Amino acid sequence: MASPNPTRREGLEIEEADDGLVVFDPRDDMVHHLNPTAAIIFDLCDGSRDSEEIAQLLAEVYELSEPAREDALAGLRGLVERGLIAWDAQGESAA
Repeated sequence: MASPNPTRREGLEIEEADDGLVVFDPRDDMVHHLNPTAAIIFDLCDGSRDSEEIAQLLAEVYELSEPAREDALAGLRGLVERGLIAWDAQGESAA
């Protein structure tokens, strides 16, 4: 079931890599390589933050003057498409 706050799927095997994360999904027998930005977003998907909070934290990491909303939403949608997180993105837009 999707959550209003992004949450990592259970059962994933996660390994740090020099250039981000390697995530193995045994359900689909798939390996996903996450770049540094996707890895940060994935790490923040613990169910305690909404997309706006993730955008703000992403901006802090990259020392941006305002929240990285478009980047955060694109990253979250990509993680959903890969089946790595559960998230009900209703009402979310990149505007």
